[in-house]
Amino acid sequence: MKKTAILLVNLGTPDAPTPDAVRRYLREFLSDTRVIEIPKVIWQVILNCFVLTTRPKRVAHAYQSVWMDGGSPLLVILKNQAKDLQDILAQQGIDIPVYPATTYGNPSAKSVMTDLMSQGVESFIVLPLFPQYSATSTAAAFDKIAKLLLNTRNVPELNFIKDYHDHPDYIEALAQSVERYWAEHGRADKLLMSFHGIPKPYADKGDPYPEQCRTTAVLLADRLGLPMDAWAISFQSRFGAQEWLKPYTDELLGEWGAARFSVQVISPAFSADCLETLEELAVENRDNFLEAGGRAYDYIPALNTDELHIQMMAELVQQYI
Repeated sequence: MKKTAILLVNLGTPDAPTPDAVRRYLREFLSDTRVIEIPKVIWQVILNCFVLTTRPKRVAHAYQSVWMDGGSPLLVILKNQAKDLQDILAQQGIDIPVYPATTYGNPSAKSVMTDLMSQGVESFIVLPLFPQYSATSTAAAFDKIAKLLLNTRNVPELNFIKDYHDHPDYIEALAQSVERYWAEHGRADKLLMSFHGIPKPYADKGDPYPEQCRTTAVLLADRLGLPMDAWAISFQSRFGAQEWLKPYTDELLGEWGAARFSVQVISPAFSADCLETLEELAVENRDNFLEAGGRAYDYIPALNTDELHIQMMAELVQQYI
């Protein structure tokens, strides 16, 4: 058999919760034309003269509030997911190593694959941990790998898993996480499924992300038996002045707060808790919701190392083994 390795890929993280480290990370991330489609010359002026001079300090402060021993939450959880997936596969008699990798920052997919190819790995199974496909996330990860292989003489076999937004075990894992939270904390008036947003023009050009998000939301609501007035879908983390996917999470929460609802929020687009969930959703949006008059606000954690979540990953990669 060919020597095979599995890569679990997530977006990435700064190396430290400092302005300098955040600036390096944002420069790489926001220079990707998959992420920002503004003409490059114009965008580089905006990026270097405005974004990178003001944003790193604020983002670093937010990272400091969630930083963990061993790194950012996303990276710590990604490493644990890789270990748990390798353990589950080993229990099934499949002895294949699993490595964490990131599209931006470290450990980069490029550096991980380069190192493994030097050790004789000839076949890769790449699982980007983005349940819903988007050119801004999944395709960006593929680009990094493709650029590496462009300069590789002996190209390895590559199996790249595109998405899993409607996988039964993914929906079931989400549903069970909500039900466990309900069992411990009770139900709120509303369940909000908040997905990371993308600019609306990207969707207009054919990005399937919003439709896949809606499919995930409908499947989860159906599995939980929720009536239409008990849940909603929204999109968070918009950046810049252009229109993004709607409804916006912060605006919808403002309306629900004014209506005196209680709310529980889950973010099915994130396979691991990170800055956008632990700081933006769990803290910033909670404070704004309560200030608007909301009665109670709770964030339901991402699937992280949930056992069924890891089992789903095993099912996804097994078809290529």
